[in-house]
Amino acid sequence: MALEDGGAGGRSGRHHCGCGGTRDAPHRDEAAPDVSGTGVTAEDEELWPELSDGDATSGRGGDARGAPQRAGSGEALMAELSERVQEVVRSSSWWERHGVDICILTCSLLALPAGFLCLRSAHTIPFLVGVLTLGVGYHTLAVKGSHLASHNALTKSKSWGKVWAVFFIEFCSAFTAEQASYNHVKLHHGYTNVIGLGDSSTWKLPFLNRYIYMFVAPLAVPIITPLVALDLLRNVEMRAALRTVCLVSLGLCCHYCLLRHVSGFQSPWSALLCMLLTRSLLAHPYIHVNIFQHIGLPMFAANQKPKRIQQMSLGVLNLPRNALLDWCFGHSLISCHVEHHLFPSLSDNMCLKIKPIVSQYLKEKRLPYNEDTYASRLQLFLRKYEELMVHAPPITELVGIQ
Repeated sequence: MALEDGGAGGRSGRHHCGCGGTRDAPHRDEAAPDVSGTGVTAEDEELWPELSDGDATSGRGGDARGAPQRAGSGEALMAELSERVQEVVRSSSWWERHGVDICILTCSLLALPAGFLCLRSAHTIPFLVGVLTLGVGYHTLAVKGSHLASHNALTKSKSWGKVWAVFFIEFCSAFTAEQASYNHVKLHHGYTNVIGLGDSSTWKLPFLNRYIYMFVAPLAVPIITPLVALDLLRNVEMRAALRTVCLVSLGLCCHYCLLRHVSGFQSPWSALLCMLLTRSLLAHPYIHVNIFQHIGLPMFAANQKPKRIQQMSLGVLNLPRNALLDWCFGHSLISCHVEHHLFPSLSDNMCLKIKPIVSQYLKEKRLPYNEDTYASRLQLFLRKYEELMVHAPPITELVGIQ
């Protein structure tokens, strides 16, 4: 599981984004269209978020009908917010910008040997500690590490950024870095909740009932992810495909061999079962978080996409802080998802630091700042599963927006 925008299953011949999910998308060599009306493409929006624009309506993850008109242009609103955020970034130390998150990833990596050694124990408690250590460590590297690396948020160097992306996405997550970055960064972020481009419909598996999808299907994510990655290799260059196959195979083989020779598993099947257990330990919240934060919020047509600040404030939702998920997934995927979509190149720690500024600004300008609890969203999806996860999402009509 590499990034935030994937799914619990995949279909051949479609692009993938995140872990085990697919997305209809233009070919990698085709430039994503400019549907914003600003002359800024999805690629430009990712590299230069301060050039994006927008205005918005108010409401908490619901209908945008009847929204009042906004004073000032979208460009001015986004420029003002960007300037406030840039002031915070410029005044922040390297430790705040990158060090905190690098430290979390390093600690997770260094904790893995202890997890493998704990699995040698014949006693229940040490064994479970080993499973928990490996599961938390794996998800931190595979989700948080892959997500930050895909946005080049771990370092200023683009060269090192590519190295970290290949390490976290391919070696740790068993996926392909090119396709994960393209679908997540260029499409999902450039066209958030735009139907057919950056929406989260790839998470939907309408042939599954609500309980199977929400509570059983996530267990298959570690198996589906490398299979989808192999299917997508036909969309990348031969050299990159060979690198992906080698690194994915190496990562899986290292995990298996460590379980056999360090943890002492005698049976190949018991080692494979432990691999599945640790790699799916947090698969349920991983799937849940990704559908909770976009599906059910306003959706847009490509030719009617609102300005950026409006698009992100309407189509993105924050969940409350959670110690475990903040550590494993990162603030940008949990409590600072709105901030992350507005300023995707910032690290998790910086998203947390600018959160008061962004929330205050959006509320000050009467723009939506969507927040809800995990339990509330879970109840909503179980209650409205057919509407949200089976049927095609309706396009939002933005009344009163200029």
